[in-house]
Amino acid sequence: MDATYNLHGAYKPTLKRFADLNGPDFFPTPRWATFALIDNESFKGDIWESACGDGAMSDVLAETGRSVRSSDLYDRGFGDIGHDFLTTRRAADNIVTNPPYNAAEGFVAKGVQQARQKFALLLRLAFLEGANRANTIFSRVPPSRVWVFSERITFYPAGAEVKGSGTTAYAWFVWDKNAQSGTELRWFKPGYKAQYS
Repeated sequence: MDATYNLHGAYKPTLKRFADLNGPDFFPTPRWATFALIDNESFKGDIWESACGDGAMSDVLAETGRSVRSSDLYDRGFGDIGHDFLTTRRAADNIVTNPPYNAAEGFVAKGVQQARQKFALLLRLAFLEGANRANTIFSRVPPSRVWVFSERITFYPAGAEVKGSGTTAYAWFVWDKNAQSGTELRWFKPGYKAQYS
């Protein structure tokens, strides 16, 4: 056991999350986290959820009244199965997803090409860090807006008991083809968790 895990009565935050055994990185997105995005970003045209999992995010996106297409590389019982977003030629007006984090950079590269209007990814706030991303993403195709959560999102594998609170900060990264250059940093108002959970 890590001797520094509980030091002076405080728990050391974990740096990674572990995927379930049915495929990499499947942690359904809490409803309230998707509502935070759609309450603050308007979408015109269709929406593609390209890593849809069990449809948790797709169901909320459908409440915008827009046509929502859903796909995933793995069979989670929802959407078009076996669709690899990283090699796709499919385009959409808007692409909104919570990608597998080990493929986040690839999702950015593909998403900014395939989205005609907006591309939104739910990522750790720490995605802003790193020399490699500074050179390959943020200097070339920076997001238009970064929406930081005031409340912590806790992700659980499907079927896990929901308890406790997360230690990782998350944000929605939005690339908007109609926005002016530069990146705006914005914060979601607290209350989404209580309102939409």
